[in-house]
Amino acid sequence: MTYSMTYVVENYNVSAKTLRFYEEQGILPDISRDEKGRRVYSEQQIDWISFIRCLKETGMPLMKIKEYKELYELGNSTFLQREEMLIQHKLDVQKKIDESFRHLEEINYKIAMYNLQKEEVIKNPNHIFKCHGLEVKVAN
Repeated sequence: MTYSMTYVVENYNVSAKTLRFYEEQGILPDISRDEKGRRVYSEQQIDWISFIRCLKETGMPLMKIKEYKELYELGNSTFLQREEMLIQHKLDVQKKIDESFRHLEEINYKIAMYNLQKEEVIKNPNHIFKCHGLEVKVAN
């Protein structure tokens, strides 16, 4: 079964411009055309588009994605290289997640400090707001 570009755009959160770019860069190769010259995508290509998006949205540069695709096309002789690329990418993603979680904790702390002092600030416009060791006089 094949799918139109419109179908892919509407169902896989990717723009037509991006699909054409991936094709031009050799990241999404061998795109067939229908009798009217419009691009059509196989289920295997749609799976690949989904995987490209996964890698791209988790921070893998397009050049690395292209390298991965080229290794994939070489077959099982590159199996261990591809596995290592994905393991390294997973570690990078996990590091970013951990860092984002630490940032989220800091934001939550700041919100908690606002909540603790909200009533006092509302009642007393001259209240000194304290957070992270800083004192800020609330001005009207």
